[in-house]
Amino acid sequence: MATHHQENALPKEPSGGSRLARRLVQLYGGLVLYGVGMGLQLRAALGLDPWDVFHQGIVKRTPLSFGTVTVIVGAVVLLLWIPLRQRPGLGTVSNVMVIGVTVDATLWLVPQPDALALRIPLLVVSIVLGGAATGLYISARFGPGPRDGLMTGLHQRTGRSVRLVRTGIELAVLATGFALGGSVGVGTVLYALAIGPLSQYFLGLFAIPSATGETADGTPGVTTEGSSVVAQGGPRGPVRDLI
Repeated sequence: MATHHQENALPKEPSGGSRLARRLVQLYGGLVLYGVGMGLQLRAALGLDPWDVFHQGIVKRTPLSFGTVTVIVGAVVLLLWIPLRQRPGLGTVSNVMVIGVTVDATLWLVPQPDALALRIPLLVVSIVLGGAATGLYISARFGPGPRDGLMTGLHQRTGRSVRLVRTGIELAVLATGFALGGSVGVGTVLYALAIGPLSQYFLGLFAIPSATGETADGTPGVTTEGSSVVAQGGPRGPVRDLI
């Protein structure tokens, strides 16, 4: 009887429906939170990550909003998946649309602070939000973001290491964005140093137990765990390009 009672006291595995619901909440909650973090880092005006330096450089040369540029660049990068034979998922397509809209909404809602005493905490908060958002949407396992798929696709096609491909892409977009007038500063360095450890921490915090044989899109097959994705690189920095 004691054994039976102990077995009944064990926590039950979440059902397939509740697991899928949690994954969807984490996916879209993470993408929205990521867009908010990007908007706050822009408002801090102390330097952006390489891809956002590139986005900002384009914004300064066009009449487009930052969010619109983010969507367009994501879509163009996604087109580059075709010759690389990468397959997008729900998270990939959602990434392109949700983040750009959220960035513009955040920039509209949050005024530009002038005081450095406000901009520094804003920068720190934006980077922490980026790490938390990364943990949320990567753990949902609905597929990589456009930029991460570009990285892994080039790695597979060229045979070069992920680290080398990642570095090459990041340096290329950073140099191009800087040449176009994008903001490079202490925030760029701080983001590069902090986003990896933060993302790794939040990936563990928000990890969802996967059903046996469940893929990132919920269909039968091989599971893709967040930890293995992070080992390859990540949402748009050390772990950041799942965005």
